[in-house]
Amino acid sequence: MTIKECRNLYKKELQSVSSTPLLDVDVLLCFFLSCDKTHLLLNDNQEIDENVLIGFLNAIENRKKGIPIAYIINKKSFYGYDFYVDSSVLIPKPDTETLVEKAVVLISEKIKKNESILTICDMCSGSGCIAISVLLSLVNDFHVPYNKLPKIILVDISKKALDVSRKNAELLLDSRLNERVRFLQSNLFEMVPYKFDVILTNPPYVPHFMVEELLKDGRSEPRLALDGDVDEFGNYSTSIDGLSLIKRFIVEADAHLAPYGFMLMETGEYNAEGAENFGHKNYFKTKIYKDINNQLRVVQFEK
Repeated sequence: MTIKECRNLYKKELQSVSSTPLLDVDVLLCFFLSCDKTHLLLNDNQEIDENVLIGFLNAIENRKKGIPIAYIINKKSFYGYDFYVDSSVLIPKPDTETLVEKAVVLISEKIKKNESILTICDMCSGSGCIAISVLLSLVNDFHVPYNKLPKIILVDISKKALDVSRKNAELLLDSRLNERVRFLQSNLFEMVPYKFDVILTNPPYVPHFMVEELLKDGRSEPRLALDGDVDEFGNYSTSIDGLSLIKRFIVEADAHLAPYGFMLMETGEYNAEGAENFGHKNYFKTKIYKDINNQLRVVQFEK
């Protein structure tokens, strides 16, 4: 079977399970052929090796079951870096890059004003894409010297998620940068004994009724990383606005934020203002940033 035949055939097979069937086919072909899309287009008459085809067809079957491409190939690009992902973590989304962009600018400014080394917490860290992208961007884009780089602790309730973030740190950070990161399993701040200059978080914030709809598409992402109205034991709160965990986070984070520190939190466009209002009730000054689609996405808190 040629590349062209493969693209045409399996694009049709994925139409019932994917809104981007040809893109899915191309991503899988590029993965198994170890090439880029340009190669696919310029060499569409190339015969696909039988062993490569077997792996590709297995991947197609998994995609037809609704398993996301990122979980099939264990890779997702985020902020210009390729992260390892599996079903124990949320797949990094472009919307979250808004948080990273704001964080890097604000942190770099704070580094210039402080002689001491900043401390940062990435709460609900998942794959580690936020903390790792921030650290890499400070080095590569803002040219912060190693001796001025912040120390970052990645915190998650899930041991499996922390294993993924450790793996990404090993894959993407050199030995000197790895010395700047630590990992801690904790239910929010329960096991965290420190104060931080900066707290970053992309917590579960989807209202419970919306989670049910999201999971119907077979995306296979962990409910605990999505549902803002459920605790670690699967118990639901009395509210259904996706703010239950966010409210708890804001209250707990207050005691862990150093003087003149700030927090950046990703929220949904439907509850960003709710998070902001709860911040006001807890005496935080706030600011909301929009994402690339002009949706309310990131809330900044400071005192």
